[in-house]
Amino acid sequence: MTETASTEQPAPTLHKTMRWYDGFAMSLTMPAALIASLGASIVGLGGWGAVLLWTISMLLATVANWIYTELAAMFPDTSGGIAAYAAEAWKERAPIVGPLAAVGYWFPWTTALSVYAGIIGALVQSQWFPDQDWSISLGPIGLDFPIMVGLMVIGILYVLNIVGVRITMTFVYITGGILLIPLAVFIIGPLITGGFHISELTWNLHGIEGLRTSLVWLYVMAWTSFGVEVCATFAPEYRNTVSDTAKALKAGVLFSLGVFVLLPLILTGYVGEAAIAEAPTTFYVSAFQELVGGAADVMVLFLICSLLLIMVTGLADGSRVLYNMGKEGTSIRQVGVLNSRGIPVRALTVALVVNVLVLTVLKTPLAIIVTGNLGYILAHIFALSGFFLLRKDHPDLARPIRLPAVFVPLSLALAAVLVVILVVGATGFEVTGYGGFKELAVALGVLALGVVLWLYRRKVQDRGEVTEQAVS
Repeated sequence: MTETASTEQPAPTLHKTMRWYDGFAMSLTMPAALIASLGASIVGLGGWGAVLLWTISMLLATVANWIYTELAAMFPDTSGGIAAYAAEAWKERAPIVGPLAAVGYWFPWTTALSVYAGIIGALVQSQWFPDQDWSISLGPIGLDFPIMVGLMVIGILYVLNIVGVRITMTFVYITGGILLIPLAVFIIGPLITGGFHISELTWNLHGIEGLRTSLVWLYVMAWTSFGVEVCATFAPEYRNTVSDTAKALKAGVLFSLGVFVLLPLILTGYVGEAAIAEAPTTFYVSAFQELVGGAADVMVLFLICSLLLIMVTGLADGSRVLYNMGKEGTSIRQVGVLNSRGIPVRALTVALVVNVLVLTVLKTPLAIIVTGNLGYILAHIFALSGFFLLRKDHPDLARPIRLPAVFVPLSLALAAVLVVILVVGATGFEVTGYGGFKELAVALGVLALGVVLWLYRRKVQDRGEVTEQAVS
């Protein structure tokens, strides 16, 4: 028996090769992600409304990410990020929270590929192939030029992630560095050229209806701002898990806060709300042409590279979450497997299939975002309330990073705010004009499927293992 055990090969593990600045580079995803919904938010809220709500959303995310530094240090070996913290905190009170938080968190990160693949396709069409306006409908499946471009991009990034984390990080650094160029052009260019006019900004939020609209848009903005927590998902892969995770979370959220305040303000004052309303997804193209003239082609390429950063980060993050779900027992065990090089290939393949379906069925980037945000906000609610529960139920657990006591009631207050945003936002998709019953049904269906797979794991797969061990 001993001889057999000694010949067994150790199970593959995630490699500890990352430093805090690698996580920070991953967090540049969120300033790039702002590109997807910024135009629509300006149209719906007015320039001043968009500036205010993006700032509020990012401030809420800043508080949440400070709280997650303590949780990340408590569970340094988990690759499930905030969903894993929620599962750990709630497992004694409500085990079902584990799969709900996990699948709710996994879905929006994974479908980031389809969101930004569609935008890349639209940018390519707008800049270089404006005459490619064909479309094909096959029942619920829709194909057009932007979607076909998006599908090709998804396939390329799938292969890139399979190669390994160091190749992925090299790509992240290249695209993250490139992202800083269009950000600088958009934020500094209008101030230098004198084209920025603060009078271009208006306010569209009035009375009770304005408050409801604000809450719905805070729902839409959630993943884009709160997503800086992606740094925590890679905790097991940092060389110094505790310090690297905390530094990455703090650096990422502070940088994003600055961008989320300045970019809506300056772009609206330069481009104008009317021009943005004409092309809320691709107005960046005309802005580039005005700011840099003949270099617009290059700038659009830079913008596309920044979107590739979001996609590769989303795929890496989502695949690790799904792998952790299979490893920790919140989903079927088949997805909790690494290949010989420590890469979650099965989880990556699931992501590939899901994104192809989402892009061809939901089609509109903002519709995909509002679909995924239901589960994503729910995961944050569970994680933030879990911070309170862990302090209450397990005060003696090791906390390499221990936040001041004020963060305990603050975590509950923030969770309560997110509950209000979730309820109002999930029932008010029509306010944005980018969602409805289909999107809500898909979101609820994804959560339900996650629970079903968890029950199958517990009732069938794990029970079979226990029975077999008992017999032997």
